[in-house]
Amino acid sequence: MILGVEVGMDFPAFSLEMERFGKIFLRLIKTLVAPLIFATLVIGIAGHSNLKQVGRIGLKSILYFEIVTTFALFIGLVSINISQAGVGVKVEARSQDMEKSAELMKQKEAPKDHFVEIFPENIAKSIAENQVLQVVVFSILFAMGVAMLKNAKHKAVMLSFSESLAEVMFKFTDLVMYVAPIAVFGALASTVAKSGVGILYNLMQLVGTLYIALIIFILVILLPIALLAKIPIKKFLLAISEPVSIAFATASSEAALPKAMENMEKFGVPKKIVGFVIPTGYSFNLDGTTLYLSLASVFLAQMAGINLSIGEQISICLVLMLTSKGVAGVRGASFVILAGTVVTIGVEPEQASVILAVDALMDMGRTSVNVLGNCLASAVIARSENELFTKEKDLFID
Repeated sequence: MILGVEVGMDFPAFSLEMERFGKIFLRLIKTLVAPLIFATLVIGIAGHSNLKQVGRIGLKSILYFEIVTTFALFIGLVSINISQAGVGVKVEARSQDMEKSAELMKQKEAPKDHFVEIFPENIAKSIAENQVLQVVVFSILFAMGVAMLKNAKHKAVMLSFSESLAEVMFKFTDLVMYVAPIAVFGALASTVAKSGVGILYNLMQLVGTLYIALIIFILVILLPIALLAKIPIKKFLLAISEPVSIAFATASSEAALPKAMENMEKFGVPKKIVGFVIPTGYSFNLDGTTLYLSLASVFLAQMAGINLSIGEQISICLVLMLTSKGVAGVRGASFVILAGTVVTIGVEPEQASVILAVDALMDMGRTSVNVLGNCLASAVIARSENELFTKEKDLFID
């Protein structure tokens, strides 16, 4: 037995054993998220004491997020209507998928007031439940309180603490990244072992449609935005290569968050903008998830033989776009939202559960685009504030 893995076991068993390294990696990453967001926001807001700029950045970010995710929604709709991937698909839900579907649906809570839910009632609870947006709101309010302090000594102490905390968290990130290669291998191996080959064949058209739609979204929407904002493409790609790779392999936006924030700072986006835009984008700028939800909802309707008008498709997807806020860090939440919504058009959760067979493969793609979109958003907002200072030296090669 090596590192807890029995020598001589077959590939499926081996790959499932290797999955534990991916779980360890994600656990370690989750411990980084809250303190890193807190430290960077306090430094960015209180360190500059420009509360008007914070409000301006917030308004720009929300406007940008809503415009871009709307484009993602429509690209998903157009793609699935062209490919007709769900028409004629005859796939029975696997028993394990039906069980997983039922378990996820049981976890679904009653509808919440999304505006109220962004405010934390207990910051320790928000951290424990990985409520990124609540941590962001708490950190912003805390930073504003520090900025308003009249006593320079007290203010300096909090800023010094936050700066030290941020530096420690980045070093912590470097340590965790040593586990990344093993974790990535374990995550990919377990995904292949769990998904199976037979059902993948029947649903491959859906997976292909999603990835083609994501590529179109990147080339037709994100690339022109980057060019219009005069973002240096080559350096930007170098900056995002590591966080996007981590997001793809682990299918977790949280896993990529520390490196995304660190690398965008190196790229030239000020800490105050990185610390605000990227964590906030994890709730409001889910480009890949929005595209997936619009595409998957129509796919399930096609598979169930339900003909939806364009108006009905748009209305369903607008609801999905609103209810999807804040799901980036929660595994299985996308399916819960999808299944809960398509029930209203006559698709049962048991029928929707066939998507779970390939959900891991689709999750990799949509999560990667979520991370890519949020990194680009931070650069675009920094450019709009005339505060994007890209380095001449390549800082992404150690």
